[in-house]
Amino acid sequence: MIHREGVLFLVYAFIIILLLIFVSFFLFSNLISFFTSIFLIIFYVFLIFFFRNPKKFFHEKNCDKEKEIVISPADGKIVEIKNIFETEFLKKNCICISIFMSPFNVHVNRFPVSGRVIYTKYHPGKYLIAWFKKSSLNNERTTIVIKTNKGKKILFRQIAGFLARRIILYARKNSIAKKGEEFGFIKFGSRIDVFLPLNSVILVKKGEKVSGGETIISIIPL
Repeated sequence: MIHREGVLFLVYAFIIILLLIFVSFFLFSNLISFFTSIFLIIFYVFLIFFFRNPKKFFHEKNCDKEKEIVISPADGKIVEIKNIFETEFLKKNCICISIFMSPFNVHVNRFPVSGRVIYTKYHPGKYLIAWFKKSSLNNERTTIVIKTNKGKKILFRQIAGFLARRIILYARKNSIAKKGEEFGFIKFGSRIDVFLPLNSVILVKKGEKVSGGETIISIIPL
């Protein structure tokens, strides 16, 4: 299934690629035109692959009701787990889990917890490589905070990367968040940071691959 953010983009890309293939047969030899066409077709297949949106469902029926279950907000790889002081909203020490999304990952972003959105903010910025430490403070990013149904405040950020040039955020302040549902999309390479309480039990490790909307990354005791 193609994500809605990619439909119009893919239509325009298809038209442009067809024109380029058509023009190449007038400007170049048949051999060069053939290889150009193959390259453009492969590139278009990659674009379709990038905008894929697989269906994912997280079932909490068997989860412990005395604990807050946090799932991964994105497909990707854990690039950092560290203790850090969150300065924008929580203003306290937290455990930060950073998830890097390469251009080959699904770039749909999903709510890691259920609850009510109490804060959203867009920050303009640079486009440093997403796994650089400075990217969390200097890159274009959004901040979202959810107050969970169990009273916990969980902050997470969409961070643009070197290739990302557009962060899309669907979540709005005072809206209801449901774990596993879409809250945004980042076009091309990017990163998401999740800030958790210090007493959280971390279930992933650096270098591990996670699946957005499916992998449990932490359990927070109540």
